Amino acid sequence: MSSVESLFRLDGRVALITGGGGLLGYQHAATIAGLGGLPVLLDISAEALAANAAKLLAQTGCEALTLKADITDLAALTIAFDQLMARHGRVDVLINNAARNPKVESGADKDFSRLEHFPWEQWRLDLDVGLGGAFNCAKVFGAQMARQGRGVIVNIASDLGVIAPDQRLYRVEGREAEQQPVKPVTYSVVKHGLIGLTKYLATYWCEQGVRCNALSPGGVYAGQNDVFVSKLAQLIPLGRMAEADEYRGAIAFLCSDASSYMNGANLVVDGGRSTW
Repeated sequence: MSSVESLFRLDGRVALITGGGGLLGYQHAATIAGLGGLPVLLDISAEALAANAAKLLAQTGCEALTLKADITDLAALTIAFDQLMARHGRVDVLINNAARNPKVESGADKDFSRLEHFPWEQWRLDLDVGLGGAFNCAKVFGAQMARQGRGVIVNIASDLGVIAPDQRLYRVEGREAEQQPVKPVTYSVVKHGLIGLTKYLATYWCEQGVRCNALSPGGVYAGQNDVFVSKLAQLIPLGRMAEADEYRGAIAFLCSDASSYMNGANLVVDGGRSTW
C-alpha cells in the first residue's frame, strides 16, 4: 500500500499544459514541478512562454520545455508533439488550460457582449480555441497516452460550466437595459462543452488506461475593479474570489495517482458559489 504522500508524487511524469504562458498556466506548471514532474508549457505567445519559463526556473529550479503553437492548428500541434517526444519520449498528463476569455466590455461597441449583437467571428474564435483546441490536443497527445497504456487528461472548465453567469454583476448605472454589458455567451458554451468532452474522453480511452476529469474553478482575483469584486464576493459563501495559487491542490490531486479511481468527473472548486 502506498503512503498518502507518494500518491501525489509525479516523479518523471511529463505534463503538457496548454495556455502555459498564462496566469493559471504558471500555477499548474509550478504544481507539476513541485511534485517531481516535468512540465511542458505550450502557448501561442513566445513572450508569455519565456516569462513563465523564467519564473518557473527562478522559483522552482525546473527548466521547462516550451512549445510555441496554435492549438487550433493541427499541423502546428503535430510539430509540437514531435518536439516533445524528441525531448522526453512520452507524455503522461495533458492539462487543457488554454482559452480565450471574452471580456464584458471589448471594442468600441457598448453592446458588443450582448447576445443580439455578439459577432459570429468572435463566437467562432472563442469556440475554436477553448473547445476545438482541447479536442485537438486530446487527439494528438491523448492518443499518445492511449498508445502508452496510461495517462491523465484534465480539462479546465469553470463554475460557469455548472451555473449560468449572474449578469447583475456587470450592470452599469445609467445605461439602457438593451445596452447593459453581459458575460459573453461563448464563455459558458465553451466551459459547458469542456465538461461534455471530459465525459466523452473518460469513456473513450478507459480501456487504454487514460483517465479524464475536469476542474471547474471559480473566479481568480487578478486586480479586477473593487465594485465587481465586492458584488461577486456576495455570491460566494466564502466571501471572496480565489487567489491564483489556490487550485494547486486540486491539480495535484487530478494529475496524480491520488485520483486513480476518479474518471469522467467534474471537480468544482468555487468557494461554494454554485451551491447558492
